[in-house]
Amino acid sequence: MSEVNVSVLPQQVAPENRKQRPLRVALFGFGTVGSSVARILVDSRPEGLELTHVFNRGVARKRVDWAPESVVWSEDADAVLKSDVDVVVELAGGLDPAGGWVRRALDAGKSVVTANKKLIAYQGVELEKLAAAKGGHLKYGAAVAGGIPVIPGLEQGLSGDRIERIEGILNGTCNFILSKMEAGAEYTTVLAEAQAKGYAEADPTEDVGGFDARAKLSILMRLALRVEVNPDEIVPRPITTITAVDFSYARDLGCTIRQVARAERTGGAVAATVGPMLVDLHSPLAWSRGTENMVIASGHYGGDVVFSGHGAGGQPTAVAVVSDLLALAHGSRRVEVPSEHAVVSGEFEVPHYIRFLVKDRPGIVAEITGALAKEHINIRAIVQKPGYPADALPFVVTVEPCKSSALQKALGALRTMDCFLVEPLDLQMLE
Repeated sequence: MSEVNVSVLPQQVAPENRKQRPLRVALFGFGTVGSSVARILVDSRPEGLELTHVFNRGVARKRVDWAPESVVWSEDADAVLKSDVDVVVELAGGLDPAGGWVRRALDAGKSVVTANKKLIAYQGVELEKLAAAKGGHLKYGAAVAGGIPVIPGLEQGLSGDRIERIEGILNGTCNFILSKMEAGAEYTTVLAEAQAKGYAEADPTEDVGGFDARAKLSILMRLALRVEVNPDEIVPRPITTITAVDFSYARDLGCTIRQVARAERTGGAVAATVGPMLVDLHSPLAWSRGTENMVIASGHYGGDVVFSGHGAGGQPTAVAVVSDLLALAHGSRRVEVPSEHAVVSGEFEVPHYIRFLVKDRPGIVAEITGALAKEHINIRAIVQKPGYPADALPFVVTVEPCKSSALQKALGALRTMDCFLVEPLDLQMLE
């Protein structure tokens, strides 16, 4: 297994063919990432780039004294879009109004650099076609995994392989929470810490519910598996169902728990899912801590390639944005990634961890094993820790690889049992 931590730049043309004047850059959004991009442009003065405009609502409160006096600070998006800027850097996020700004910039023949994963996930193919038709470029290396060069790596570094599976830790907030819980902290305590550090929003649903990772996974699926999918067809599962007892049982099984986004293409079938999963301690995914991100691309010829590093935060994401800008300044050619529409399912054939919390009585295990046997699911192990009260008894059943649909059918049949205190927790096990 090889590990990649270096940037892969798009193909460049000869220096003599570069534009003589620097590319004029307009920032749309001057928050954590936008201000970090500006700082790199001002401090490092990368060749071929000039920051000329900053657009932000209430822009007066955003002005900084370290920016050149020549920079135009504006609250008028229309004026900036109609100016002579060459590249619009969209860092506001979301579908609207950011999507309108991007579309108008591309329609005017300008290039766009963005970190907007939702926009690229839902409208990326359409926007790339618009860019090609109007002579501009759309680059989004910062949309997945922040400062880790996953997107350029897939576009060019691994373009000679046939990627069959991709999986990874794509949300730094969830990784921060789960790695803290692995060390013994409670979910609510860690969530509050993540919010205080700026890792999680006041409403953390996008992160902990898996929606953020789902958007990023759909982008990776197009670049790696060459399939276009509707992100809404990928059903995410939240990490909020994970408790301390799950980490205790996971350790006994030689595993930990991480939020994993995974997709695979087998023949004509495409499967994808996002949610908490048991990860073997020997897997690179188990090594990721804090807000780190990791992506593993599994190729038919080249095997596994691991991309890892700081995926969140203003500065790592800004590095990816400036790298995209430099690629444009140095004559980057458009990377054509052929892809086809596909219907995605959640059907995987993998082992599963099932945690039950019951009010104990005779016959519970027999009923569970009977329901699993009816769906031809083989039990691997039954694990029960001592020291828990009989009226709130957690125990775990692990099963051999089985289809997700078969397991859900078995669990559905068990819902009539009167002993369950909560719904059984079913997690995929990555081996």
